[in-house]
Amino acid sequence: MSNGEKGRSGGKPKPDASRLLAFDLISQVNREGAFANIRLPELFRASELEQRDRAFVTELSYGTLRMQGKHDFAIRAKIDRPFEELDPKIVDLLRMGIHQIFEMRVPLHAAVSETVELARKVVGESKGSYVNALLRSISSDELIYENLANDPKISDLQKMSVLYSHPEWIISAFHDQLRNWDAVKELLQANNLPAKPNIVVWPGKSTVAEILETGGSVLALSDYGVQSDHLPNEYPAIKDKRAGIQDVGSQLVTEIFYATRDLGNSEFWLDLCAGPGGKAALLYNLLLSDGSNSVFLANEPTAHRAELVARVIPRDRIVEFDGRDNKSFGRSFDRILIDAPCTGLGALRRRPEARWRKTLQDLKELVPLQRALIDSAYEMLEPGGVIGYATCSPHLAETTAQVLDAQHRHKDLQVLDISKISPRGSTGVKADGTLQLWTHLNQSDAMFLALLRKPL
Repeated sequence: MSNGEKGRSGGKPKPDASRLLAFDLISQVNREGAFANIRLPELFRASELEQRDRAFVTELSYGTLRMQGKHDFAIRAKIDRPFEELDPKIVDLLRMGIHQIFEMRVPLHAAVSETVELARKVVGESKGSYVNALLRSISSDELIYENLANDPKISDLQKMSVLYSHPEWIISAFHDQLRNWDAVKELLQANNLPAKPNIVVWPGKSTVAEILETGGSVLALSDYGVQSDHLPNEYPAIKDKRAGIQDVGSQLVTEIFYATRDLGNSEFWLDLCAGPGGKAALLYNLLLSDGSNSVFLANEPTAHRAELVARVIPRDRIVEFDGRDNKSFGRSFDRILIDAPCTGLGALRRRPEARWRKTLQDLKELVPLQRALIDSAYEMLEPGGVIGYATCSPHLAETTAQVLDAQHRHKDLQVLDISKISPRGSTGVKADGTLQLWTHLNQSDAMFLALLRKPL
């Protein structure tokens, strides 16, 4: 008799180690505020799981976190009490079980029995029986989501929120930009697919050819990017800190900003919000390798994020000022990149819990900060200089509205046409000359970039 069979016959519960680790991650993310992409590698280092099992854990935990809005609909439809009164551990166990039943290739009997065995371990025998009853009730209702989709009493927005597992306010924000519900659905679907890491080579330290020797494929949007097909630490250049992990959208934003060097004097460069350092590293190495003798400075006011920047560029190139206080810098600059703090709605595929943590209140607090950073950069900008205002968000309030607002406050600011500067021409460029990438169209994070020039 196997360990699992012994447990299910009433003995000591012995859940599958992979599912137990997945539960630990989901619980820590949902109940303790952990970040999945940071905590999961730590849990793996403390485990003895083989690579195949680690892949299962990643799919189960990340998928459950992404899709838990959809799973909660099924739970609410079958429970005999208010959702808020459920034991949080039971909620996470049910979400895991439902994800295996409806979203993975796990056989139904295994999805239920393995989740119940896990429940016996983490919440006890009686609550395990409750989990068992609920999962069997939910799994027997094969049309639960189809019936929702066909229910005329429920709005289309509510249906999309459940079926694609995104908060309604985020879906509405996407539609404000895309203006097409079919395109919104494609974006939501893309956000729910796992993304392979993108590698960025740092010019002068590594090459795309070197990365490809280990494995991967060239990324169309970047001259320095590779889609990985191995674990990051299997690439020598990453282990030696001669390359990094960076979404191709961020790579393109950095390449475009670097390309503004051809617009005139570009001796002094500032990355105003440099942490955690991805764009700073690529920009610094581009400048270092082009023989122009340009001076680069990275600013990051948060100490622990400044230390992350120091892992990828020299410490003497980093300062820790409040970016809103332009007088702290003591000089002016020809190029200023503002990779502004934002809601991060453009990177939901990479951060499975982010969609559930971001709120409209976050947006209301971030918009004034973004505005203040633009104003500070304007004060430090030399005549003829260029500000690159970037966000990893397509929300109108953080993108187009900020650009229009900046032009209203600073009448001389000109919006440059990125299609005339970008190494990728008109790819992602809107009619107003700004860049807006989309996950479903560009296989990247939904990055935004505006180039704002102060006339001579």
